[in-house]
Amino acid sequence: MTGNRIGLVLEGGAMRGLFTCGVIDVFMENDIRFEAAAGISAGAVFGCNYKSRQIGRPLRYNTRFCKDPRYCSIRCLIKTGDLYGADFCYREIPDVLDIFDRETFSKDPMDFYVGATDVMTGKCVYHKCTDGGNTDMLWMRASASMPVASRPVSIDGGLYLDGGIVDSIPYAYMESLGYYRNVIVLTQPAGYVKRKAPSLMKIALRKYPAVAEGMAHRHEVYNRQVKEVEERAERGTAFVIRPPEDVGVGRTEKDPDKLRKAYQMGRREAERILPELREFMSR
Repeated sequence: MTGNRIGLVLEGGAMRGLFTCGVIDVFMENDIRFEAAAGISAGAVFGCNYKSRQIGRPLRYNTRFCKDPRYCSIRCLIKTGDLYGADFCYREIPDVLDIFDRETFSKDPMDFYVGATDVMTGKCVYHKCTDGGNTDMLWMRASASMPVASRPVSIDGGLYLDGGIVDSIPYAYMESLGYYRNVIVLTQPAGYVKRKAPSLMKIALRKYPAVAEGMAHRHEVYNRQVKEVEERAERGTAFVIRPPEDVGVGRTEKDPDKLRKAYQMGRREAERILPELREFMSR
């Protein structure tokens, strides 16, 4: 399956990303491999387990900790400035409670890129994760740091927030690297149209006008990206996998059963399209 420059593109979507987890677990079980992948937000923090080859890990820790206030809570937001607890999510879980396999991650040949929005410029900046260490974890955290619900993440003198603000589906970035054929995993069903962000968002983000501007136009950019993805699929340069219906989870879903259902939906869809996917990748 390698050698023909096919990339993997993973959309974000917070807990909707459990759909993606189901998809990539089926990929791993069936030895579907890619030369490179790019993930945004949940596509980054869940997708990294593809490179570490840890089937079931995101489902396991999300269902275990989704009700834990250290993981995600208003209390955590008030106390730390982050809705998702930075230390708990990006140190305690991967280092102690559900260990992230950094050795396998660093040895796996797939290049893995994550995107985060530079709060000063409003541009999406991409980082190649190589070892799953502290710097990579900072970039993954930044990629998934939702505006207003998170503090900007400081990396090498820059400040970054969720990559989905300006580049929710990073197919163009993969194409810029020479991957003109991509498997693209979306977390919204066909026909979904993103609505404009509330006008209060601009006030909440007044310290970061470039981010506020990005949020003001996010719905336009996202809807255009979905259209362009569908056009690529029609031309045969993209293979799109998306939920057959709304995945039925909230952005901060606390119900483990709903998370499991989203994951199982991803598995079923991946298993259903597997023959078509193999054909696409063999061309």
